[in-house]
Amino acid sequence: MDRSHICLIRQSGVTMLEVLITIVIVAFGLLGVAGLQARMHVAETEAYQRAQATVLLRYMTDRINANRKDSMSYVTASAVGAALQDCSGLTGAALDLCEWNNLLAGASETKGGQSVGGMIAARGCVFNTVATMPRQFTVAVVWQGLSPTVAPTATTCGSGTYTDDKTRRAVIAPITIGCLQNDPNTGLCVTP
Repeated sequence: MDRSHICLIRQSGVTMLEVLITIVIVAFGLLGVAGLQARMHVAETEAYQRAQATVLLRYMTDRINANRKDSMSYVTASAVGAALQDCSGLTGAALDLCEWNNLLAGASETKGGQSVGGMIAARGCVFNTVATMPRQFTVAVVWQGLSPTVAPTATTCGSGTYTDDKTRRAVIAPITIGCLQNDPNTGLCVTP
């Protein structure tokens, strides 16, 4: 046997081993990409829910600002949004709260006739923090996130509603209703 034939015999199977090692490396890389894709999907869902919460928060703050004289009627005793309500026959603040409740419950997004909503277990609260003029309110929208983080301390809205309070997400907005006209004799607010 000549020398080149001996070298070929020694090297046979080395290429197959290199291919197998390459396949294993590529498989681990693809598993990493799949894990990254799953995490991106969770982050995208969380961002979508936060955007929906911001829209619904703005909805209620606009309603309170538009109905300044009756702003105290918007204060909720407990979180709203647990179930759909019939809003027919309601007016003013009661109608606004009923519609907000239905939006939080997912009435604006339907699939096959069923409400599917934009957020998981969304709830909303309106707190009155200062009852005298200028009145101050805090509007909160909370929902259940997909993974636990830190429980929000800025609001108690929806606290205890979810299995783990660390999955509760919240967006809040303060509102101040100032006095537009004071009585010249007493200095008291005439119209909020």
